[in-house]
Amino acid sequence: MQKPLLIVKNITHEGPGLLEELLQNEGIASRIEDLSRGGTFPDPRDYRAVIVLGGPQSANDETPAMQLQLQQINTALNENIPYLGICLGMQTLVKAGGGRVMKCPEKEIGFTDNNGNPYGIELTAAGQHDPLFAGLKNRLTVFQLHGETVELAPSGMELLASGHLCHNQAVKVGTNAYGLQCHFEMTSSMFLKWMTIDGDLKRMNHKTLIDQFEACREEYTATGTKLMNNFLGIASFI
Repeated sequence: MQKPLLIVKNITHEGPGLLEELLQNEGIASRIEDLSRGGTFPDPRDYRAVIVLGGPQSANDETPAMQLQLQQINTALNENIPYLGICLGMQTLVKAGGGRVMKCPEKEIGFTDNNGNPYGIELTAAGQHDPLFAGLKNRLTVFQLHGETVELAPSGMELLASGHLCHNQAVKVGTNAYGLQCHFEMTSSMFLKWMTIDGDLKRMNHKTLIDQFEACREEYTATGTKLMNNFLGIASFI
């Protein structure tokens, strides 16, 4: 029997989003563990692949839960288990792999920066040839929600995409572990919920945020669906 996919939630409202429909359509078995509701990060060796989602914690936290998370991600790296980390899940990947996590020079929140410039990422030469971004454009529209960023380790880590303010936006660790600082998994319903929960989003103009999402929703959804589908291929689910 094929091992299932492990999905780790660091906070309840940041779920797999666009990935859920793909898993249902492909009949892929998965287990969701919500660490914010008392869940424990299980042994990644029991799973074909691991996805770790975002949350308000920091990879630099010294809590038992964060130390276990870093330990289990390190196990996934050592065992060559396919991994995809989003936002905090990217930061914990880099930290577990020997890199550093630090405060951003400027928080990245929403669809545009403080000057109204749309957030986007540019694929590096390595990113353009990596299977995670196969079939996607070299510049991608993204949604941001983070106050920390990463510094890559001197070896074993590769930059796949960069951004204007927080440079390291997509990374690869080893042969099949990926981290995305930006969000590609968001659905409309998730976004509306986030605006009522997240402190930074609550302070912003909700009509403007919704209009910005609607303006790019078709492209954003197609990009996120393709990227998630690519990862499932890397993990040999499809």
